Amino acid sequence: MTIDRARELLSIQTGMSSGYNRNSAMLILAEIQTEHGQAAVDRLIRELDLETHFAIKPGEKIII
Repeated sequence: MTIDRARELLSIQTGMSSGYNRNSAMLILAEIQTEHGQAAVDRLIRELDLETHFAIKPGEKIII
């Protein structure tokens, strides 16, 4: 998955902000972590303010 596609999908998830959407966001971030590394995940978390929406913090290793 590309970073741009992940950004689009995560934007949709943050718009809904339910527990199920948090799980979906975690799955997207896990895929980005595998393909692009932790730095890319941290950038997306900061850029999309996932800490506020889903309590996902930069530096947190995504384990699914």
